[in-house]
Amino acid sequence: MKTLEPTIYYNPDLTQIINGEEVMSPSPKKPHQSASSRLLRILMNYVEDHGLGEIFHAPFDVIFEENFNVLQPDILFVSNANRDIVRDWVRGAPDLVIEIVSPGSKKMDTVIKKEIFERYGVQECWIVYPEQVSIEIYRLVDGRYTSPALFSEHEHVVSHVLDGLSFPVNAVIK
Repeated sequence: MKTLEPTIYYNPDLTQIINGEEVMSPSPKKPHQSASSRLLRILMNYVEDHGLGEIFHAPFDVIFEENFNVLQPDILFVSNANRDIVRDWVRGAPDLVIEIVSPGSKKMDTVIKKEIFERYGVQECWIVYPEQVSIEIYRLVDGRYTSPALFSEHEHVVSHVLDGLSFPVNAVIK
């Protein structure tokens, strides 16, 4: 029996434009997807129960600058006050973005994309580390992200953008 070489197909849903360059990302693995699913459920329930806005998840484009910075955060929140940026895609800065770090995406998520979120005025950026069972939350103050609030395992995550939200890290990362 002949062994077939895997073929890589172009998938536009997995393409981002970062600082003017097209970047392809492989599909995430189980730890990423498990954390994403749990976090998505918590956030969707909270936002819906309190009528705060809308939660979206990748693949879904956030267009900061056409053909220069078009990113796909893992999860994002757009408040009711900011809902006019939600059209065919999100066109502008969401209130909150979340990146879930995989071993191959660490620099992209924690340095490059975080800097873009800061530059375009995203009020809160969460970096989720499934392998470390921790979450960092950056708040935008005077146009710059503050030192992150760090939450690990049994500690309760709190958000300034989603006031009143609280859940233990280990409810998302197991």
